[in-house]
Amino acid sequence: MSSEHAAPPTSDHLHAHLDGDAEHGHFIEARSQKALAFALTLTLLFALVEVVTGVVSNSLALISDAGHMVTDAAALGLALLAQLIAKRPPSSRHSFGFVRAEALAAFVNCLAMLLLVAWIVYEAVQRLAHPEPVQGGVVLVVAALGACINIAVAWVLSRDTESINTRAALVNVMGDLLGSVAAIAAGAIIYFTGWVRIDPILSIFVSLLILKSTVGILRESYHFLMEGVPHGIDYLQVGADLAAVEGVLSVHDLHVWDMSPGHPALIGHLEIADLGEWPAVLRRVKEMLLDKHGIDHVTLQPEALDGKPLRAV
Repeated sequence: MSSEHAAPPTSDHLHAHLDGDAEHGHFIEARSQKALAFALTLTLLFALVEVVTGVVSNSLALISDAGHMVTDAAALGLALLAQLIAKRPPSSRHSFGFVRAEALAAFVNCLAMLLLVAWIVYEAVQRLAHPEPVQGGVVLVVAALGACINIAVAWVLSRDTESINTRAALVNVMGDLLGSVAAIAAGAIIYFTGWVRIDPILSIFVSLLILKSTVGILRESYHFLMEGVPHGIDYLQVGADLAAVEGVLSVHDLHVWDMSPGHPALIGHLEIADLGEWPAVLRRVKEMLLDKHGIDHVTLQPEALDGKPLRAV
């Protein structure tokens, strides 16, 4: 007498989404990297130009802008790498996929930006105490070219607003655009008036603007990495709505987080009185969560009145 055995499950089978499961995947399918690659190349090339001219002209504003563009290049490079990694599907070792790579890269970018801001402010304070000569004409021309480059890169990146990491890179580029504008102003003032202290003053001003934008992205990426409750979802209200569903006696061990940006997930335990009612209760719960809270990735475990998991027979 022979016996038949089911084939062992594969990673593809385990990650498949069947009827009633969440509709999103754990990876990014169709996000183009061409925009990031173009922006990276353009930014890196001009950063090298600004480094050289910043040293030659002895302009802190221009050197700061050059450093900012180097940071932009690193941010864009990390964004490109993160998007390539995020496209990978789930595996047997990474069942959730790699979508968090984007938030991780954005977090690292912001930390690097904070270090850059601290360096700029320190150098600016030194220049205020001990002014140094600056070649205003060189600063004016190079900063104007840098502003044009930043506008082109910002326009390219603004076409992808779904990725937190691309938005983090866009924040860097917009901050660099402000740096270029400040460098233009510094170059013009120095060229026409000879007042060199404007160079460190404008550097500090731009650093504060950059700091404000950076902190916002840092908070968002940190919240996502720490699996915080998605913005726009009231955790306590979700619990109350679950408890109000017909057939649910109580709710506990409830967790709500983002599987990937814009795709909330929920797990929890529901206490019910009768196992026979579970399919109907689960259907009502899923409909409520999707309609009221936009949550479609739901994993719930039913429990008996004594707190023990219910088992089908």
